[in-house]
Amino acid sequence: MLKSARKQEKDAEGRMPLLDHLRELRNRLLKSVLAIVIAVIGAAFFHKEIFEFLMKPILDSVGCKNGIDTMVNGRPCAEMTTNGLLSPFTIALKVALMAGVLLATPVWLYQLWAFVAPGLHQKEKRYSLAFVAAGVPLFTAGAYLAYAILPQTAEIMLGFTPEHVTNLLPLDDFLDLITRMVIVFGLAFELPLLLVALNMTGVLSGSRMLKWWRGMIVGLTAFAAIATPGGEPLSMLLLAGPLALLYFIAVGFSLLNDKRRNRKNPDAELSDDEASHLDLTPEPVGRIEPVTDPRRALPGQASGEADGPGSHRLNGYDDIT
Repeated sequence: MLKSARKQEKDAEGRMPLLDHLRELRNRLLKSVLAIVIAVIGAAFFHKEIFEFLMKPILDSVGCKNGIDTMVNGRPCAEMTTNGLLSPFTIALKVALMAGVLLATPVWLYQLWAFVAPGLHQKEKRYSLAFVAAGVPLFTAGAYLAYAILPQTAEIMLGFTPEHVTNLLPLDDFLDLITRMVIVFGLAFELPLLLVALNMTGVLSGSRMLKWWRGMIVGLTAFAAIATPGGEPLSMLLLAGPLALLYFIAVGFSLLNDKRRNRKNPDAELSDDEASHLDLTPEPVGRIEPVTDPRRALPGQASGEADGPGSHRLNGYDDIT
């Protein structure tokens, strides 16, 4: 009975008391955490296969085939190591946790959308659903780019190794590095969605974004230099290039959206200091009915009397008063 009463209290616009909002947030968080836990447990059974998938590119690129060799195919190589008795267990736990969060992405993204959606209009719901649908592939593309450029980054960084020196790469450090790169690259690829969202809400116009293109290119290049390990040019360009392309795609979409919006707005071409045209054509006013209901009358207007055809006075006050 209590649940049905709470459901009846919710209106079409998603308004509800603060405690109900907090209760809704708690339920959404619990469902998200439960999905992540289930995915982590499932990934734990395949942590070795997942670990081999993560390690294969870098081992093929810079992995030492023989422990006593420091050079492979004329370039320095590295040997992966673990440190401590608990290190293999913590590595397996990290691998399962990272895989579980990625596998449960559709679930917790949907829970986030379901929490926000009741307060949105029908058109805004369609937009938000489209943003979620586009956000997952963009994040996946950024994560894959980080996974793909890491071997080239490792080759360049190990190229500074002095002669007759063996490189030992702790697996904990490698997993932390690849996790950080996957998250940073994935979030960076969400930039066009943020710009489009600002344009759809009227906060940022496409023409203004187009004017910022020089500063954005410099900013994206600086961000790529900070985000990539070591800031070496190849990885920096591999990240800055797709981000710049996505930025111009967002600008193009915003310009088309502004043009569509301006077709429905007669004052769109006016400057901020120019007044819009006022239509002063007089229009006929229909007959005004007297207020006969005492509950709708103003104080002192309980009884009304007509003052000529088409006008009414109530205790000496006309209708406008």
